Amino acid sequence: MRNIDVNDVIDNAKFNAFHWKVLFWCTLVIIFDGYDLVIYGVVLPLLMEQWGLSPYIAGLLGSSALFGMMFGAMGFGMLSDRLGRKRTILMCVVLFSLTTVINGFATTPWEFGILRFIAGLGIGGVMPNVVSLMSEYSPKKSRSTLVALMFSGYAVGGMMSAGLGIWIVPNYGWEIMFYLAIVPMLMLPLMMKFLPESVAFLMTQKREGEARAILQKVAPMREISESDHLKVPPTAESKAPVLELFRDGRAFSTSMFWVSFFCCLLMVYALGSWLPKLMSMAGYALSSSLMFLMVLNIGAIIGAVGGGWLADRFSLRSVLVSFFILGSVSLIMLGYENPMWFLYTLMGIAGATTIGSQILLYAYVAQYYPTSIRSTGLGWASGIGRNGAIVGPILGGTLLALALPHHVNFLALAIPGGIATIAIALVGRRFSAKPEGGVNLATSN
Repeated sequence: MRNIDVNDVIDNAKFNAFHWKVLFWCTLVIIFDGYDLVIYGVVLPLLMEQWGLSPYIAGLLGSSALFGMMFGAMGFGMLSDRLGRKRTILMCVVLFSLTTVINGFATTPWEFGILRFIAGLGIGGVMPNVVSLMSEYSPKKSRSTLVALMFSGYAVGGMMSAGLGIWIVPNYGWEIMFYLAIVPMLMLPLMMKFLPESVAFLMTQKREGEARAILQKVAPMREISESDHLKVPPTAESKAPVLELFRDGRAFSTSMFWVSFFCCLLMVYALGSWLPKLMSMAGYALSSSLMFLMVLNIGAIIGAVGGGWLADRFSLRSVLVSFFILGSVSLIMLGYENPMWFLYTLMGIAGATTIGSQILLYAYVAQYYPTSIRSTGLGWASGIGRNGAIVGPILGGTLLALALPHHVNFLALAIPGGIATIAIALVGRRFSAKPEGGVNLATSN
């Protein structure tokens, strides 16, 4: 009988059809997630006109989904460590898809807001779990690239939502955009069949036969017989898994992750909400906010995939520090008059280094924590970050109300990037824990 290290099998596996399958289904879930989240911004103008909404009420409705995402990320992140990644992902897909469809039948702002909050629970809950699953099954040498590539589906979903909205909303009304969320429900049987469960979870449930079958697909060239003993790192049982994030020297780094998530999401949502308005007030004759959204999300995809590639060759921490510095500089430069081509270049860089950094942060957190608390770590970091997402649009509105000079507005938006730079630079420097593979992230990342 041989002892086989589960992590060693996965880390050293060659990318094959199984990895493509995991990447495809996790990316598809994130695309649906991105579509569902951006949908409100697409239908907002028509919704305000039909229901006579004030900007204040419209802002509250927009925040309702973000509040839901905060609680969903923390709650479902911890739940999956007990119920399994696959089951929790499927629950979240059903929750946000079904609720979004029903949202199309809302007739009052109250109904709309409550349904958006419930949908937000599913949207927020699915993110840490697909990141955790993709991270667990990715070969070590390409882990950052694969997680970033998967998470770029978020930007693809946002672009789909905006693109469809141009044609559908003026011709058929805002409700159709919500009805289209039925598509994930139709694909649920395929997800149930092809999306694998976490090997680590299967081992904790004593389902070694299923774990062996999956590992054989992960590394088909490696013989794994029924007599072999699968070995996984010991995990600490805890009735309060969130406390594990602060044990074994992880407290300081956990706090720095939370700070960086908060600052990064503040910049992302402040830009997404107010960039078109800020630029139009500065006198730029740009045709529509949709072009800003497209450029930002194209930049996000390039930044996420390119950043993941760089992280696998250097380190996630150094790439993130560089991205946050570059993002802050590009935002400051957006506050000054520039040629139009350079303006769009700066917007693309801002998208690559803010939204792209958000995606890379998920990859960094997923690699930092042990498998047993990975979803909890991701869920709480994402949940804390959602506070930044809520503050971001409020900050943008406050800046507009103060009628500050154009360059001061963008300087204010760049400050969180500076804070995030310092926070990420400090991750793992002190009180760091040794992850499962025994590699200290203070030196590797």
